[in-house]
Order: sequence, then structure tokens, then C-alpha cells
Amino acid sequence: MTNRQTSQDSTADENDDRWRALAVCLVAGFMTLLDVSIVNVALPAIAKGIHASSSELQWIVSGYALTFGLVLVPSGRLGDVLGRRTMFIIGVVVFGVSSLVCGLAPNPAVLVAARLIQGVGGGILNPQVSGLIQEMFSGSERGRAFGLLGATIGISTAVGPITGGAILSWLGDDAGWRWIFLVNIPIVVAAVVLARLWLPPAKHKLRDLSADLDPVGVLLLGATVVLLLLPLVQNGQQGGTALPWWLAVIGALFGAGFVWWERRYRAAGGDPLVDLSLFSVPGYTPGAVIGTVYFAGFTGIFFVLTIHFQVSLGYSPLMAGLAVTPFAAGSAITSALSGRLVGRFGRSMVTGGLLLVLIGLIAVDVVLTTVHGARTGWALAGPLLVAGLGSGLVISPNVTLTLQDVPVRRAGTAGGMLQTGQRIGTAAGIALVGSVFFSSGSGGQDGASAAIRVTAALVTVALIASLVDLRGRRRPHGRHEVSPSL
Repeated sequence: MTNRQTSQDSTADENDDRWRALAVCLVAGFMTLLDVSIVNVALPAIAKGIHASSSELQWIVSGYALTFGLVLVPSGRLGDVLGRRTMFIIGVVVFGVSSLVCGLAPNPAVLVAARLIQGVGGGILNPQVSGLIQEMFSGSERGRAFGLLGATIGISTAVGPITGGAILSWLGDDAGWRWIFLVNIPIVVAAVVLARLWLPPAKHKLRDLSADLDPVGVLLLGATVVLLLLPLVQNGQQGGTALPWWLAVIGALFGAGFVWWERRYRAAGGDPLVDLSLFSVPGYTPGAVIGTVYFAGFTGIFFVLTIHFQVSLGYSPLMAGLAVTPFAAGSAITSALSGRLVGRFGRSMVTGGLLLVLIGLIAVDVVLTTVHGARTGWALAGPLLVAGLGSGLVISPNVTLTLQDVPVRRAGTAGGMLQTGQRIGTAAGIALVGSVFFSSGSGGQDGASAAIRVTAALVTVALIASLVDLRGRRRPHGRHEVSPSL
């Protein structure tokens, strides 16, 4: 065999390993994001099985998103410093152990606590995925990889209800809700083994953590996230103890303090948790804003409809999951295409997708106000399909456009910031939509219709943000150069 042949074989093996590594990352990421929505369809079974209140049910959903978002940026930074494979494996193990505790939980308090820890595991794991994509791929391959990541994000949230419904239908309510958590265990074991085999090790030695991790910045950002979300999550619940809204004002002050500290830390020669010049990278800021607002509306759809179908219309968990399947199917179709087309159409694709989602949600509202009884699910199939087709044109391309110009050494932090916005949007959106839905007592058709209108309003805000960015990109000087400080 010639040296040239040996070199070609080595390159082919390296390419295979990169795509295998990506597959491991996407499967693990899919698992953590599936747990955002798979729980929704099991909420009535959880309430019956361990006597959870509506307040505890919303904490089971929103608490996961809160802790997920809380640790994303610090975990992304740790991945940049310690090595992304190491942090990926740590995140998978934390997620797996907490999933086991969720499945065995004897009461609501244990389940809520385990869900909070499960969110931490997901938050540790996910920024490593986008960081590894930046590290392993370049050029058109990076676009394809980000397209697959975006499709994973969109589809995992959309298929959660039907997956949970199938498990509950097969095993029954009592055991079924527990197995929506326990099913993660074999995936976790496989992910740890394959990650050690295929994920690339760190290319640098451990650096001085005291200088690199910016502990003051971590604390300030954590306080900001918690204080902003706690009033939204708690006050958006039925039957919960209200928290004063001025906590959110204090959270905003902590956020201002975080910005001040990061600037000061950098001026003093330190390496801040978030280099604020990251937001001058072309496409990063508008993409983060669009992602945050869209996720606030996007995940609320499943929270409302799966409960409405079961509680108000008497659907079984499986039927409730099947009723929202058209959204998942539409999202899967366009997600598979959009990753390849985003390079050609750019932000126009995201804008068109948001418009399609909005049209679908308006049609959903019309159906909810005009169709009654068991026929509602069938009547919603078309509108949900339209909304799903639009969603597939939003999530995957937006991830690609937001991260494509971020330098590799900031990939973990940038991915963490992006997903922090998505998780904050998820928690805030569910709190807001849930508050509107439950304000009519037990929900019902009127509550579901009002909640869908809130999600449509949020999608409209994301659409306006996308249109503003699209207009800026078309101006002669609409794009900024990447900051050299990055």
C-alpha cells in the first residue's frame, strides 16, 4: 500500500469518526430535549399517581427548563477549558442518575428535585454538542452538521408527546409515567461508552481554572437567570404561592451588574465568562433574540394542547400525543431540507418559516373556537401540519445562522448562551401560556384558545425581529465585521 493510499484511508477513518461522534452527540442531545415535552402528556398520570398539585406539575415542566438554562453558559465555558468530551460525559451521567431518581420518585417533592438535577445534566451536556460541531467540522460540512443539530432540537420537542403517549398506552398510567424517565437509562449507558470511543479528546492541557472560569461572573449570571424566572414560573401556576414581581426587577439589576463585571474583568486582563464582543459576531444577536422568543411560544403549544385533549376532551395519552403528531411530521420534513438550503436562502428562510407558523396557529385558534368535542383533534391536523412545516424552517436554520461565524475557541460559550435564551424562553413561555390556560379554571376550550393566541403573539414578535434582521442584512453596510477580540 502506498503512502498516498494510507493517507487517504486515514482521512476516511477520521471523517467516519467525526460523523459517528456527531451521531452520539445528537442522540444524547435528543434525549435531553425530548424530556422538555415528553412529560407534558404524562402530567395527568403523575397528578393521579403521586397526588401532585397543578403548581407541582408546572414545576416538573418549568423547573427542568430553569436549571437547564442556568448552567448552560458556565458548562459551555468549562467545556472550552476542561475539554468538551469530559464535560459531555459528566452531563450524560448526571442526566442518567437523575432520570433514575425521577422514575422511582415516591412523591412530588422528590420528582421536582430530581427534575431540577436532570435539567442540570442536560445543561452541562448540550453546549458541548455545538462546541464539538465547531471543533470537528468546517465549511459546508459544518452547515450540514448544524442543520442536523437544528433538526434534532425541533423534532425532539415535537415528538415528545407522542412518545410519552405511546409509553403510557403500553404500560398504563401507573408504570407508564415512570418509564418516560427510566427509558433514558440504556441510552445514557450507550452514550457514555461511545463518547469515550469516538468523541475527540481535549487538544490542550488543563489551564488555570481560577483565571478562566470567572466565578463572580458565574454567580452574577446565575442570580440573574433565577431571579428573572422564579416570579414567572411560580406566579404562572395555579395554586402556587405567589412571589413578588419585584424579584424580576432585582434580577434585571443583577443582569446589569453582570454586564458591568464582564467588561471590568476583561479590561483588567481576565478572560470573562461571556466576552461581550461575541454579540458583535454577524447574526449572533438577532439569532439569539429570535430563538428565545420563538421557543417561548413554540413549546407552549404542546403544553396546552396535550392537557386540553386529555382533561377537556377525554383523549387517552396516546391519542393526545397522536393529535399533535402533524406538527412533528411537518417539522421533520422541513428540518431535513432546511439544513441544506439555509446557505442559499439565509434569514429569508427563517422569516418565511415564522410566517407559516403564525398562519398555522391562527388556524388552530379558529378550529378551537368553532369545532367542539372529539372531532377537534382531527380538525386540528391540517393547521398543526402547517405550523410544523414552518417550525422546521425556523429552528434548524436559525441555529446555523446564529453560530456559523463564531470562532471555535468561543464555541462552547456561544452555544451555551444561545441555548440559555431558548431555555429561558421555554420556562417563561410555559409559565405565561399556562397562566392564561388555567385562568379559566380547569382550562377548557376557551382557555386553550386564549393560550394559543398568546403563543401566536410570541411568534409574531419573533417574526418582527427576523424581518428587522433581514432588512439590516440587505443594506449595503448591514453586516458588521467579526470583532478581532474574539
